[in-house]
Amino acid sequence: MKTVVSSDRAPQAIGPYSQAIKANGFLFVSGQIPLDPITGQIVYGGIEGQTPQVFTNLQAILEKEGLSFANVVKTTVFLKDMDDFAAMNKIYSRYFTAEPPARVCVQVAKLPRDVSVEIELIAVYS
Repeated sequence: MKTVVSSDRAPQAIGPYSQAIKANGFLFVSGQIPLDPITGQIVYGGIEGQTPQVFTNLQAILEKEGLSFANVVKTTVFLKDMDDFAAMNKIYSRYFTAEPPARVCVQVAKLPRDVSVEIELIAVYS
């Protein structure tokens, strides 16, 4: 059994997918890009400006289910340019201070709306 999870504090899906799916004690959160949910516009400012907005969007979805970044067990980070790894990692580490989740980080050819970063995650209900 699965349940669609949606938060109005995060950008609505820009395609045929759900913001998140709750299934078997896990929350699978779709990749979030630096889209401001109020204006619908991309947040610019390079990796340093975009990564915090991505985490704001992820947090909104987690909080909809009463979860936090402490519940996250796996993330996948997609970077437009691997040269942004150190800057992204510095911001990323602010959200995972203790027992960070497993992670994959890859460079991709292009991301939606030509953003610099997209992050998806899996959280566990405790």
